[in-house]
Amino acid sequence: MERNTRQRSAILGSIETAARPLSPAEIHELARTDIPALGLATVYRNIRMLIDDGRIREVDLPGEPPRYELANLGHHHHFKCRQCDRVFDIVECATDWNRLAPAGFSVESHDVTLFGRCDQCGGERNEGEAVPAHVHHPGHTHD
Repeated sequence: MERNTRQRSAILGSIETAARPLSPAEIHELARTDIPALGLATVYRNIRMLIDDGRIREVDLPGEPPRYELANLGHHHHFKCRQCDRVFDIVECATDWNRLAPAGFSVESHDVTLFGRCDQCGGERNEGEAVPAHVHHPGHTHD
């Protein structure tokens, strides 16, 4: 059992250290710095256990496989870099969503994901560079 505890600690530590939602492959890569022989199947098994224990939660982005983050984070949103595929937390909730809803509608919850380029991938646009159009994902419903 000690081995599983050590593996689980390395996996949880990787998520804590990264301070952003991680894919299983990213968790595997980071946790292997502590446990070089750690297998990807073990990462998946421990992710499930950590979810069941309420320590981490799944982050679902449109058209993406799940990523994982600490479960004790408060309400927040995400930014997905289209160049490096990393996902980052956005801690502010910037608007009154009820104001944006059609007249007579009541917003019960929401989930916002911003897409663009992170600071390491050239996040700031050059003057005159086009801003991509607003994109809706077919079949995706907003909570």
